[in-house]
Amino acid sequence: MMTDRTAELNEIAEQVRVCTRCILYKTATHAVPGEGPANAEIMMIGEGPGFHEDQQGRPFVGASGKFLDELLAHINLKRSDIFITNVVKHRPPNNRDPYPEEIEACRPWLDQQIALIQPKVIVTISRFAMARWFPNEKISAVHGKAKRFGNFMVVPMFHPAAALHNQNLKPVLIEDFKKLPKYIQDAKNASDASAEAPKKKDPPAEQLKMF
Repeated sequence: MMTDRTAELNEIAEQVRVCTRCILYKTATHAVPGEGPANAEIMMIGEGPGFHEDQQGRPFVGASGKFLDELLAHINLKRSDIFITNVVKHRPPNNRDPYPEEIEACRPWLDQQIALIQPKVIVTISRFAMARWFPNEKISAVHGKAKRFGNFMVVPMFHPAAALHNQNLKPVLIEDFKKLPKYIQDAKNASDASAEAPKKKDPPAEQLKMF
């Protein structure tokens, strides 16, 4: 049975597929809204669709997608357990970097997805996604380190494709992924503690003296 959140997520995807807020739709084959369950505890945010993603309308297909499956297996998860999307939903021509105005045009879609899914952990796997929460930081300095933002943790990581080009990054990514279950639990604990925290009572009103 489809939940209300799943239906809303599907509606966002349909709107993304006909989006014309920036020029990227003009050269793209398919929009790539993202995919995964509406109650995913982990949300991964990349840069934008590549060639194969543009052809299929799905995120992380091809070699980097297979390696992502391997990384998830290290923490007993499958692709279907997480939600994967990008900063921009249409492929930039020739895989160029997305322009600031394109990122900004797509931002409302990403905001809606985050608000709807309410992930415990957001994993950024592009410098454009990382910059949203870690401006002016370098991935080499902050990879695998979680920072709390409201009810979720954000963890910057190297892109799986980077590890395919540089084998030295493979064990680094594996170790960073192994930290995710603890970060999820930490986010849950913090959320529970926040919910259970007693609200401060107003001090008793003093009776006004007539004289």
